Amino acid sequence: MAKEKTTKEVANEAKEITIELIKKLKELSGVGLTDAKKALVEAKGDFDQALAEMRKKGLTKAEKRGDRETREGIVDSYVHDGRIAAIIEVNCETSFVAKTDEFKDLAHKLAMQVASMNPQWVTEAEIPAEKLKEAQEAAKKSLTGKEPANRVEQIIAAKVSKTFADRVLMSQSYIFDDTKTVAQFIKDTIAKTGENITVKQFKRIELGVTE
Repeated sequence: MAKEKTTKEVANEAKEITIELIKKLKELSGVGLTDAKKALVEAKGDFDQALAEMRKKGLTKAEKRGDRETREGIVDSYVHDGRIAAIIEVNCETSFVAKTDEFKDLAHKLAMQVASMNPQWVTEAEIPAEKLKEAQEAAKKSLTGKEPANRVEQIIAAKVSKTFADRVLMSQSYIFDDTKTVAQFIKDTIAKTGENITVKQFKRIELGVTE
């Protein structure tokens, strides 16, 4: 019968498990250094695998937090024909996901979205109050009076959302798949990475056009 390898022997055969990796996993998981090291040893030094296993078990702080903070990420840009440019900041929870090709691809496609569709705001929450009020008043005036009383507010909200749909990044149709919105495209990537992803800000510049 083969002798079972010790934790130390397994670790020696794996990728180098540095104290920096252990501390990072400890920070994300909320467990002690010993448990963080054990997880890395079981994953043979593969940080992403160790983090993924902890995430499956609901052990990471991100899974425990309701706000799912996004403090990492990247800034990407896109220039079209030397006439239109867009720069965007996309955030995620860890620097490890920020460095993946999948996350970088998402950020670049979002920069292309901004360049192509010229949104004004990331979400409806950023729309100025006065513009929202104007849209709400217009929506109320468009009511026929035949709407069910218990659905009036819902109908008004839907009309307001439709008014700004083309100008709010999250509500726009995704340029590479018009069967989904940008928000849905981002959610698809969230499902793949297991991390929350948000867009913090963007800027679009067009030759000869000033705000």
